[in-house]
This record gives sequence, C-alpha cells and structure tokens, in this order.
Amino acid sequence: MAHILIAEDEAAVRTFLTRAMESQDHSVTAVADGVQALQALQKSDYDLLLSDIVMPEMDGISLALQVSRDKPDMPIILITGYAKERQRAHNLHALVHSVVPKPFDLEKICSIVNDALDVS
Repeated sequence: MAHILIAEDEAAVRTFLTRAMESQDHSVTAVADGVQALQALQKSDYDLLLSDIVMPEMDGISLALQVSRDKPDMPIILITGYAKERQRAHNLHALVHSVVPKPFDLEKICSIVNDALDVS
C-alpha cells in the first residue's frame, strides 16, 4: 500500500482518482491545487504525486519541478486534457514518470500508478 498525493482542481476528477487509488488499497490525500499539495508534502511523506497540469495558484509543472528538487526519489505522474501542456510536460521526461492524457479510464490510471510505484 502506498500513500499517494493527488493534486487536481476538478472535483469530479479528484474524486475519481481518489476512488481509483483506494480501489488499489492505496491511502490518498487529495487537494485542489499545487500550493495545497506543497503544504501537504510538508506535513506528511508520500510515495507518489499524481497531479493535473492546469490548476489555479500553482500549476502541475511548477509543482513537479519543486517536488523533484525536494524529493528526487518520489515518482511524479502528470495528467492533462491539453495537448500544449502535455508537450510542456514531456520536456520534463527526466523528472516525470508519465504524462497521462485526459480522458483516461480506471484501468489505465491504476496501471500507470502501479508501474510508477514499482519503479520507485
């Protein structure tokens, strides 16, 4: 069982991701933006960060850059519905385990997360 931090501004997607990870017996903390994610990272240790790219306050790429600097062993998975943002994230291939395009299904996101946790 891993402890996963989810940063996603869309409540429905955040709920879906939380339920998906819990269905794999992972514990989850879910927040609505990158600033809240950084606050959560100061309070607890996590095994993986799963973050949307486009969010208010601090986007997922800024979050990934900071997390990869502060916690270089933590796998990071970014999700986005925007092709332009997906390309920006692919430029971070050395820091990010995967960039997952929206929409995605339960099986795909669980497989990617479990793969990232095996790598860590």
